[in-house]
Amino acid sequence: MAKAEGNPERVIDGFLSVAQLLSEPRLARLYTYILRNEAVTIDEIVDGLETPRTTAYSDTATLVEMGVLSRDEAQKTHTYTATPITLTADLDGAEYTITPTLIEAVGRTPQDQDLDLLLDRYGLGKLAAALTYAVPYVDGEMTERIAARELDLQVAFAIAVLHALREVILEMQPHDPYFDRIQNARDHPPNTET
Repeated sequence: MAKAEGNPERVIDGFLSVAQLLSEPRLARLYTYILRNEAVTIDEIVDGLETPRTTAYSDTATLVEMGVLSRDEAQKTHTYTATPITLTADLDGAEYTITPTLIEAVGRTPQDQDLDLLLDRYGLGKLAAALTYAVPYVDGEMTERIAARELDLQVAFAIAVLHALREVILEMQPHDPYFDRIQNARDHPPNTET
């Protein structure tokens, strides 16, 4: 009997983990905080994210269970490290790769009014599209006015979103091993037809 290639259970569990991170900003923020800081303790999480200790313990346990964090119990003070994750979706030939940078953008929504409003009013798809325009904007390959126009948002709001995503990109680029897989609207504009 032939054995199936890959591990469908692991793939689906990974898909569900990414979906959970994209739907729970607090978990997304914790995940990318640990990814950026490599190995952290609960005390560092409490101080760095200004979160209650019980929340830090609960959320790290959730992320360990999801398989996106590892807990090193070799020493008295446990340390946590994040596993860089990526998910590529292909729908009718349109491909998009979710990387830790998008997860960071979701994690920032509770602290950033513009990203929060974008996510609340237009959804995660629009946030992902905005990220594809923010990449060439940050690289100096596209003006904020062109990116704002292409996003089909009110210009001042779109520019505020691009500025917020600029901070996400600058912070995540050195830590996201899949950063180069983020769609760049300069090279591959998102298909906005529904």
